[in-house]
Amino acid sequence: MSTRAESLLHRMVGIASPSGEEAELAAFLAGELREWGFETHLDEVGNVIAARGPASGPTIMLIGHMDTVPSPLEVRREGTVLYGRGTVDAKGPLATMICAAAAAEVGPVRLVVAGVVEEETFGRGATHLLQGHRPDAAFVGEPNGWSGVGIGYKGRVVVRYAVRRPAVHTASPEEKASEAAVAFWNEVAGYCAAHTAGTRAFDRPIPTLTEMGGTIEEARMTIACRTPPGFDLEAFERFLTDAAGDAVLEIDDRTPAVRVDTRGAAVRALCSAIRAQGARPTLKLKTGTADLNIVEPHWNVPMAVYGPGDSALDHTDREHIDLAEYAKAVDVLRQALETLAAELVQAGEQEGEHAGQQAGQAAAAGAR
Repeated sequence: MSTRAESLLHRMVGIASPSGEEAELAAFLAGELREWGFETHLDEVGNVIAARGPASGPTIMLIGHMDTVPSPLEVRREGTVLYGRGTVDAKGPLATMICAAAAAEVGPVRLVVAGVVEEETFGRGATHLLQGHRPDAAFVGEPNGWSGVGIGYKGRVVVRYAVRRPAVHTASPEEKASEAAVAFWNEVAGYCAAHTAGTRAFDRPIPTLTEMGGTIEEARMTIACRTPPGFDLEAFERFLTDAAGDAVLEIDDRTPAVRVDTRGAAVRALCSAIRAQGARPTLKLKTGTADLNIVEPHWNVPMAVYGPGDSALDHTDREHIDLAEYAKAVDVLRQALETLAAELVQAGEQEGEHAGQQAGQAAAAGAR
């Protein structure tokens, strides 16, 4: 692998960028990518946007997030392994996108790399992309291993619950606030267990009690529920409202699950490139959420998720990436971009020929 690609990733990992504090990394990438041949700018929310190729051509967008969870790690290299926060989630995949987009020969196709903010919190960066971009195809950068292709992510519902009860003696049989909160959690867990569509974790709604506290007089909790495709969010919210009773209930995240068409051009291009590297591609369904959940339902274009690294290391103190895998992933994505670009150009030419034929037929009919 080129020392330039290794240096880029090492420097990216060396710039701390917890959610909401991505400005330094964004400024670095905006300057660095200009030297790599991209036109760059920072948008209104702090995303760095880097593009190359004619604005009039078909567009492939590559979306990776700059932010990390807030716990820092020492950045160090041991042999071919680079340790540090973000090496896997997800500066490694973003650096892969940058290197592949810089090297790919895609003719009249425009490549746009977006380093987005706040994926680890509320997806503000990806949400902002919906306002000014409409690509013809896209990749989202998340770790799936160099031979893995992400095709689906679960959705998420975040529920905040708060309840009050009058002060009573502990010997009183009246319901206490703490007991009401426990009962609510049990009802949520029971509802999710009863609405499971299959045995795989991807097919089951999985609630997690992420925060709780309280006393006899007042109690609160936060529940994050990961939901599968097809899960009836409206029915779930009606259940939550009924189960909460007189408690205060707030739902502050309604991210739907998403699963892409495996016959789509983006998935096929990645699978072809992985086979060319001598491996069998693995299609992966993930139990978390990603920026794919935000952009895919709105753009409805061929999409897939790609990036090196072991997602089991996300957010852990062992986060690291093998630079040999990183190099292989760059080659895979570069080839996939070239294959996908050729398909988009061909589709555009066929569409143009079809439109020309229709115009000719209309002119002939008018002449008669």
